[in-house]
Amino acid sequence: MIAVPVLNLFELAQRCINAADPAEKVRLTHTVAAALQRGEISLDAAPEPLPIAEPGRPQQPLHVDPASVPRRKLGSTLGRAAFLHALAHIEFNAINLAWDAVYRFRDLPRDYYFDWAGVADEEACHFQLLRDRLCELGYDYGAFAAHNGLWETARHTAHDVVVRMALVPRVLEARGLDVTPGMIRRLRQAGDTRSAEILDIILRDEIGHVAIGTRWFSYFCAQRAWDRESAFERLVREHVTGRGPREIDRTLRAAAGFSESEMTFIESGLID
Repeated sequence: MIAVPVLNLFELAQRCINAADPAEKVRLTHTVAAALQRGEISLDAAPEPLPIAEPGRPQQPLHVDPASVPRRKLGSTLGRAAFLHALAHIEFNAINLAWDAVYRFRDLPRDYYFDWAGVADEEACHFQLLRDRLCELGYDYGAFAAHNGLWETARHTAHDVVVRMALVPRVLEARGLDVTPGMIRRLRQAGDTRSAEILDIILRDEIGHVAIGTRWFSYFCAQRAWDRESAFERLVREHVTGRGPREIDRTLRAAAGFSESEMTFIESGLID
């Protein structure tokens, strides 16, 4: 009998991260996530993770400083396309972030890897929905400049899974819970019902993604005998720059697992 090689999740996660063509990254992500659910992928030991580097991405969009990305009004097709492009770029990076959470951190519970592979799968769906909508408006991914802030945070948190769980899902992604309802309202006011419907889907899923981050942040804090709330405040103070009062969506944040104390801390102005 010929032995059939068993695919390794860590090597496949790396392959997903390295895929440069957006369509290929989406296809690989869906394929790997589905195979994992079917039990066709091994979580056994693999070579140690390589130092974090640039993920695979197309030549476009051009990466610029965040301050150089223009803000456009949603009243025009061009403005809505630029806005949706910025969201598509976030979702493209979110695919890589989810796979890096799988690839980089080893010897963790099985459910951790299933959770983050599932997040990668949903982020790929989000990216494709936004890309398809861009094409309907006469544009495509890469048509506008974008910034690389999300991946820079991945670099900054590559040394420790608890820092990654604190800062990526519970700071960066959680900001989407605060601002997306307003984006949806603005798109509906502009008459763009289809784009608003896509953001409704993304918002629903992102609550779950932030909740997964909360779940695993809590788990790793308990492993280290850390109080979760004080650990979150400490890590934010140590790693997040920029301060100012902030309005948050307490209902959505509570659904994603934030405590009253954590939400009060965020509102106090220690996160920009």
